[in-house]
Amino acid sequence: MVNVTLPDGSVRQFAEPPSVAEVARSIGPGLAKAALAGRLDGKLVDTSARIGRDAELAIVTEKDADGLEIIRHSTAHLLAYAVKDLFPDAQVTIGPVIENGFYYDFAYKRPFTPEDLERIEARMRELASRDEPVSREVWDRDDAVKFFESIGEKYKAEIIGAIPAGEQLSLYREGDFVDLCRGPHVPSTGRLKVFKLMKLAGAYWRGDSRNEMLQRIYGTAWASQKDQDAHLHMLEEAEKRDHRRLGKDLDLFHMQEEAPGLVFWHPKGWTIWQQVEQYMRQVYRDSGYQEVKGPQILDRSLWERTGHWQNYREQMFTTESENRFYALKPMNCPGHVQIFKSDLRSYRDLPLRYGEFGQCHRNEPSGALHGIMRVRGFTQDDGHVFCEERDILSECSDFTATLQRVYADFGFTEIIYKIATRPDKRVGADDLWDKAEHALMESLRGSGCEFEVSPGEGAFYGPKIEYSLKDAIGRVWQCGTMQVDFNTAERLGAEYVAEDNSRRHPVMLHRAIVGSLERFIGILIENHAGALPMWLAPTQAVVMNITEHQAEYADGVAQALKKQGFRVESDLRNEKINYKIRQFSLRKVPYILVVGDKERQAGTVAVRARGGLDLGAIPVEAFIERLSDDISARRAAPQPTTA
Repeated sequence: MVNVTLPDGSVRQFAEPPSVAEVARSIGPGLAKAALAGRLDGKLVDTSARIGRDAELAIVTEKDADGLEIIRHSTAHLLAYAVKDLFPDAQVTIGPVIENGFYYDFAYKRPFTPEDLERIEARMRELASRDEPVSREVWDRDDAVKFFESIGEKYKAEIIGAIPAGEQLSLYREGDFVDLCRGPHVPSTGRLKVFKLMKLAGAYWRGDSRNEMLQRIYGTAWASQKDQDAHLHMLEEAEKRDHRRLGKDLDLFHMQEEAPGLVFWHPKGWTIWQQVEQYMRQVYRDSGYQEVKGPQILDRSLWERTGHWQNYREQMFTTESENRFYALKPMNCPGHVQIFKSDLRSYRDLPLRYGEFGQCHRNEPSGALHGIMRVRGFTQDDGHVFCEERDILSECSDFTATLQRVYADFGFTEIIYKIATRPDKRVGADDLWDKAEHALMESLRGSGCEFEVSPGEGAFYGPKIEYSLKDAIGRVWQCGTMQVDFNTAERLGAEYVAEDNSRRHPVMLHRAIVGSLERFIGILIENHAGALPMWLAPTQAVVMNITEHQAEYADGVAQALKKQGFRVESDLRNEKINYKIRQFSLRKVPYILVVGDKERQAGTVAVRARGGLDLGAIPVEAFIERLSDDISARRAAPQPTTA
């Protein structure tokens, strides 16, 4: 007798070992039809898997996150099946699930074309309509290598050949197509109904530029057509908002091959940068931080003591001078410890909070670079708190409250909280990790924040809270972080005099709110589709004349606004007014002020707000008051005139 315990606590008994599918069928025909896989004692298995002992089982359907991942991975195999069906000479390599979809890499004698992509997707739909069973087979490693070599699949044979000898592995068969995979997969191809191939790209075999270039086909797959349509709409919106295009159109920044992963900021883009930096500088002051500045290059020995050299070396830029090795800093932490160590500290000095707009460099792979969102040189709103263990909870709670206010000021009100716990590769004793993880969880609970746990995703020196914001089209961006670190201060010999006159190592809290300023500005540009809030807009208003008779008055209005501290341009060109209005509308300037003879005589300006709002004629002094209100309220968009 086999007892199967279900998630609701009920137990079903079977005289013979049942399959997951049979358990689902015993519960009801609806669940049997919906079942994609099972979670057997916490492990995902196929619906065909037999349960030979008493166990706990949850049936996985398309409504579960695991179910969606199974759909996507199975669709990747369906893609490979279709490619082999249409192009028998193509060789398959790997096809993993990625965020919102999947890809599969192929070796083929010629580049695939967009027309090929259409044919492949059509063949996928044809194969899915056959509803062929997807079955799991267990093979010996050497037999699997021989099999794939015999059918000309050298890449797959190489992958399997790297598996330790004697191990058994699973192959999945659907129709004539066989592929290596751990699984699980959907029971049959007919379960794959909603998918779309997205694009073609190149990819090196095993990600090594010394190897052959393969062809990567990206796709997306969903549980429902509604979900896929929403995703495709979001992608369309994201393309319109792409910060790289807007950066060029709005003359904010550019990047070029001679400085890969580094940004050339233009005057308007640097104005946005300055607004963000000065705002964060005020947050520093209001939160009790002292601003500091550390050097860009530090001796290798310091990075060895922190553990970065052993754990982070591949992402660090290095240099050499006079037989000494140095690293360009990838983060600011060691420099702040040196500042802490420069004087004898007392428990009365703690918590001691340092903040720095620290410029860091990380040797990101060229393929991972993405506009100003993923760069090699960036500046963090970085901060470190040196404190006693008893301060951790309050410091973390206060930081969360500050971060929430900052995000709201930038227009983000939905925040997602995750706690990343200890990774396998780490430094420090487990009891200290226990304390650090507990403190972070308790701080979020005390702040009324629901959170998820990301096992093993912490830094090598401490666990962290990851704060992610959701933008206007539903994308999630991880920006802020709070890390509890019992290790770095000790490894670098930082001490303070405790209340009992003993020497102790401070706890070090690593924190950032916006994270990389480059990346955060990219997020702001995309969130607002380039139409930045008044307080961030590089040009807040432009004054333009209709004819040369109003040129002097228009220039005087512009100068009056500039004297009040507003970022204002004037356009006195001898061009048609509609042409000038259109030009600055495309530049997404919040306010366009038009002056003709009527406005000149009345001492007013005709105000057009971004979005086509006609606010009518407003006295200059009243308009100055309006601008001041917009900026102080940090409004996302100009508001209609109230009666």
